[in-house]
Amino acid sequence: MCDPKRAVREDETEIALDIGVIGCGTAGAAAAIALARQGHRVTVYEAVADPGPVGAGITLQPTGMGALARLGLLGPVLSRGARIDRLRCLSRAGRTVLDLCYADYHPRAFGLGLHRGVLFEVLFDAARAQEGVTLRCGVAVERLALERVRRVVIDRDGERHGPHDLVVVADGARSQLRDDTRLTRRATPYPWGALWFIGEDRDGQFDRELFQRVDGTGHMLGLLPSGLGPRGDAPLVSLFWSVRVDAVERWRDGGLDAWKRQLEALEPASGPLLAQVDDAADVLLAQYWDVVLSPWHAERVVYLGDAAHATSPQLGQGANLALVDALALADSLAGAESVHAALAAYSRTRRHHLGYYQWATRFLTPFFQSDQRWLGWLRDAFMGLACRTPYVRTRMLRTMCGLDRGILLADPLPLPAMPKKLQANVRPA
Repeated sequence: MCDPKRAVREDETEIALDIGVIGCGTAGAAAAIALARQGHRVTVYEAVADPGPVGAGITLQPTGMGALARLGLLGPVLSRGARIDRLRCLSRAGRTVLDLCYADYHPRAFGLGLHRGVLFEVLFDAARAQEGVTLRCGVAVERLALERVRRVVIDRDGERHGPHDLVVVADGARSQLRDDTRLTRRATPYPWGALWFIGEDRDGQFDRELFQRVDGTGHMLGLLPSGLGPRGDAPLVSLFWSVRVDAVERWRDGGLDAWKRQLEALEPASGPLLAQVDDAADVLLAQYWDVVLSPWHAERVVYLGDAAHATSPQLGQGANLALVDALALADSLAGAESVHAALAAYSRTRRHHLGYYQWATRFLTPFFQSDQRWLGWLRDAFMGLACRTPYVRTRMLRTMCGLDRGILLADPLPLPAMPKKLQANVRPA
């Protein structure tokens, strides 16, 4: 469980803060829970009036599971997840591009394929039940204002809320609230995204492995076991298909049958899943952003999750970094001399970890999603070999687990204690 001790000292007296959290997604809900357990008064402003479980499959890494364990919420997530032991990527010709097993880093390490809605429901329900947290759904915050030494949040109707001693901005990659500070270095959409679909896998065809098939840098198919989902008892699998955002309408005009034939020709195992797609409306588009802030805090405000450091999901770290952000903020506030000192400590603490994953994602993404075809040739020729080189393989495994925090000779984060007893849909190795 998160350390319940109260946070922030002024005049040698520990005090509770009045904190506003913008957004009740992964980072916002986790932060609200952790901060309320420290004794702070937390108000969460969520733009959606009746939020519910949506989204495609995600991968929880050991870092994300460690954060959930600290919050006491790992159990219900494990019970709906699918254990992932291996990441494997093949070229169209069958050449190994990536082949990484978690157990090669640590015998107890694994990933967790999960429907994003499961993570949302577990965190949202915990935040709603948490003493000290007030949820204000249907309040779309569009501006922040600094009044003397406190922050006021202003919604789309012009209504003012607060004031708060601290505002935590966690409203996603498209956040407008970055415009109220001068921290943003870059906030641009990627030209590439992914079409995705979630189907059933009652025969257990997709098990224990995140599998990808690539053809150059323009075509990439991903198949991720995604657990049981928020409802029902049918095992799910998420399909991802790389696409340029400006080509989506052309894809729709081309018809489903041609698309299905293209994917099944690239990877025959996708056939039973594709057969479940009845309408183009069943296939949704995920768009990515490249967001860089420096640092991640300003006066009485801090940015977490995708609002602070959105990237392409190539490394599967988005939800994990958001969860680690939330716990790191609570840790920085615990016993700090002031809010300013706590936020400075937060940005300093997260600098190497977040900086590494932003760099690594930006470096690797063009090898899998870009118009630079020659990068695909380099990837197919050399990446599989690199996987078998001891030092490089170790770095790849640490990166996959969410532990690395530097380009050269960095001291990685320790592997969180992995659960000894796995539950329900997570079958032990």
